[in-house]
Formats: sequence, structure tokens, C-alpha cells
Amino acid sequence: MTELDDARYHNLSSQTMDRLTEYFEDLGDELEMDDYDIEYSSGVLTLRLGAHGTYVINKQPPNRQIWLSSPISGPERYDYDVARDAWFCRHKDESLGVLLSREISEALAIDAAVPIN
Repeated sequence: MTELDDARYHNLSSQTMDRLTEYFEDLGDELEMDDYDIEYSSGVLTLRLGAHGTYVINKQPPNRQIWLSSPISGPERYDYDVARDAWFCRHKDESLGVLLSREISEALAIDAAVPIN
């Protein structure tokens, strides 16, 4: 994977976090779940799905990564793959968007399409 410089990392990771936040806020409005909550502060997005667990997604500037803590698949680190234009997990060869779409769809019995690569 191509190394990102600091400016490009901050731009890409901020865009990703903003898109995730907006998507999950809109999803919460559509679902009207009492125990659904989203919070984004200082580069950390926390998504609470009640009995389905809590996701934490955060920027890691020193490593130029995005980190995920999932109640389903556990913790993982994502590097930006310039060739694929996506945040990818080196160990699973899966993008952050694909993993979140699949897990949220299964947990909430909906067709989630998380709008990131």
C-alpha cells in the first residue's frame, strides 16, 4: 500500500469519518430505535446499537490508519489503499465499508450500504 503524507491522510480520514457520521445519523433517524445512539468527537465515532453492541471507529494519525472496534469481528486496523481508493484491512483483505455494511445489515436485519470504500 502506498504511504500517505500527513495532509492526504488527514483529508481522507476526515472525509471518511464525516461520511460515516452522516450515514449513521440518518440511519438512526430512519430506524427509530430507542437504544441507537451515535456520537462523534475528536476523531472518535461511537455507534451504539443496544443489544447488538457498540462500534468504535477512530482516526489514528501517528499510524495514518483508521481503527475499528466491532462487537462482531473485534478490533482491526485499516490502511488507505490508493490503488483501490479504500480503507483496507491487511489481514482480511476487506474494506472498512464492506465490513461495516455486512455487519450492520446482519445485526439490524436491514440492507445497510455504508457509503465509503
